[in-house]
Amino acid sequence: MIVKKNILKIYYLFLLSHLTLWTLVPTFSNINLPLDTIEALAWGSNLDWGFDKHPPFSAFAVELFFFIFGSNDWAYYFLSQLFVIVAFIYVWKFSNEIFENKTLALISLLALEGIFFYNFTTPEFNVNVSQLPFWAMTVYFFWKSLQTKNKIFWFLFGISSALGFLSKYLFAYILFSLFLYLLFNLKKYKNQINNYFFSLIVSLFILTPHFIWLYKNNFSTITYGLKRSSLGNTELISNLINPIIFLFDQLIILLPFLIMIFVLLKKVKFHKFKNQKIIFLFTITFLPIILIFFTSFFTGAKIRTMWMTPFYLFFGVFFIEYFKKYINLKNLKRFLAIFIFLFITSPTLYLSVSLIDETKRTDYPGREISRLVQNKWDDNFVNEIKIVIGDEWSAGNLSYHLKSRPVWINDLGKKIMEIKDNQGVIYTGNPNILKKICPGVFGTIKPVGYCMIGKK
Repeated sequence: MIVKKNILKIYYLFLLSHLTLWTLVPTFSNINLPLDTIEALAWGSNLDWGFDKHPPFSAFAVELFFFIFGSNDWAYYFLSQLFVIVAFIYVWKFSNEIFENKTLALISLLALEGIFFYNFTTPEFNVNVSQLPFWAMTVYFFWKSLQTKNKIFWFLFGISSALGFLSKYLFAYILFSLFLYLLFNLKKYKNQINNYFFSLIVSLFILTPHFIWLYKNNFSTITYGLKRSSLGNTELISNLINPIIFLFDQLIILLPFLIMIFVLLKKVKFHKFKNQKIIFLFTITFLPIILIFFTSFFTGAKIRTMWMTPFYLFFGVFFIEYFKKYINLKNLKRFLAIFIFLFITSPTLYLSVSLIDETKRTDYPGREISRLVQNKWDDNFVNEIKIVIGDEWSAGNLSYHLKSRPVWINDLGKKIMEIKDNQGVIYTGNPNILKKICPGVFGTIKPVGYCMIGKK
């Protein structure tokens, strides 16, 4: 049994141990940063208010850490865990608002270790992880805004909503769900409408530069998202198959979590939603998933599993609140046993896979390749490398590892005339093509070719 006076100690120990464990394990097991993190760093080297694949916040975050820590891999695993921990903190704060019982609040948080989105996949900082703190903060500040009518919470709701949307557009699903909750409870919250619009103005103020960028760049980020979901390239049968696959995947993902919840219960009895708390919890947990399911059903879009990363943050709170009457705290030992098993097994499995499988992206010798490229450059040119051109992986690794921190560009296009003679440039790509057209020094580190153009 968890002694009440020890709950805060366990809470802080959980946060600290999770942060430490998931920072250290990938630091020692991986040779190179994961693909999405290198991609964000590539964007960060050439910051803008948007990129072809995603909005800009993840790039802002890694570039800030690069400014502080440089090319030290541990810093980006630490960054990723900071985002997870902040999300956990706001789930904890929200759960205390719902339960007014710290034991239940702690259980609802610890249960999240049963969902691999919050442990096994977190070392890879990407747009999905970037959403986590803002998803949790947005829900918390919305709830506090409605309960207290305090304008400062509406202001914070507007900020967190905008930053979440700047992480990934799928954030719109939680925002739309909260809007629907307000709409269907309009009579109760009619005196809050002006405050809600105030929060929208705050969000739009933050989002305006990105919307301007979108317009100037032919809405390329939205086009990419539609392409990734196979929207417009599907047959009618996909409208049925893809949603079914989506539901099946979610059930598999939630299985360990559900086991943790159900071992606490004396019995499983379903009942109607009888209070405002459970209706709100349904809004922030199941409604976004229902909306994304119908998106797939009506459009045939393929919903990728990792896109669901932030959607389950409040599942622990929902299930504990829903089955609260049937929870037997005498079964807490079994719950904690499963929690400890998953807490230890997940990083152990990550470490084992990383050490055994030598074909992963994280085994790519990015630092060594960059050293060889730098040596060849120094042998031939006197100026620094300022620009690397190519895909986010090959060129992005150079941008991250090279001592001059060159700007990454995917494709120069019309900007080729803007390059000055004293700017060092490295093209990466197909060696067979680059060798024929390279006007400078050419080299190959299989399977990538490198064309170096600098000042001799």
